[in-house]
Amino acid sequence: MAKDKGPVNGPSDEEVEPVAAEESAAAEASADSEAAASAEGIEEDELTVQDILDAATREVAEPTSEHLADLKRVTAEYANYRKRTEANREIERERVTVDVVKGMIPVLDDLDRAEKHGDLVADSAFSTIAAKLRTSVERLGVKPFGTVGEPFDPTVHEAIFQMPTPDVTVDTVGEVVETGYFLGSTLLRVAKVVVQVPSDG
Repeated sequence: MAKDKGPVNGPSDEEVEPVAAEESAAAEASADSEAAASAEGIEEDELTVQDILDAATREVAEPTSEHLADLKRVTAEYANYRKRTEANREIERERVTVDVVKGMIPVLDDLDRAEKHGDLVADSAFSTIAAKLRTSVERLGVKPFGTVGEPFDPTVHEAIFQMPTPDVTVDTVGEVVETGYFLGSTLLRVAKVVVQVPSDG
């Protein structure tokens, strides 16, 4: 009869643990080595500051058609922006001037009435002040209009009275009651006038 064999003894737990630890350490060392090699490769392939500067210099010396198109577009946009800015600035300047002049028109009316009544004596202090005020207003671009004898124009004249006159063949300004004013091409106020109209007799 064969004798029973004892249990086959495998490696003990104490023997397995050191082997597993060694294998883990080897794997970690291999991974670290691969990462270092990969990092070195990235560093070798990375662009340097000089590479970027050289590329920029080449682009300036020989710009691509795409960049030339972008440059033309930006230049055109800037030119349009400047035009809009200058136009808006001129509009704002004229608006402010209009507000200032409109506030001065009643004073100019008083001067006109004083002159018609003979209150602006030549070389008097009042006359000198009136002349300076009118000059200052004209320097702002304000131009008075409305003259006796000129043809009546309903777009700039307001007829407050019609006077039949045998000496005229067309409607004519016979008297200016209130002077009209332009600021550049802007009509500030129409001129109020008496109109001479042709008479039938």
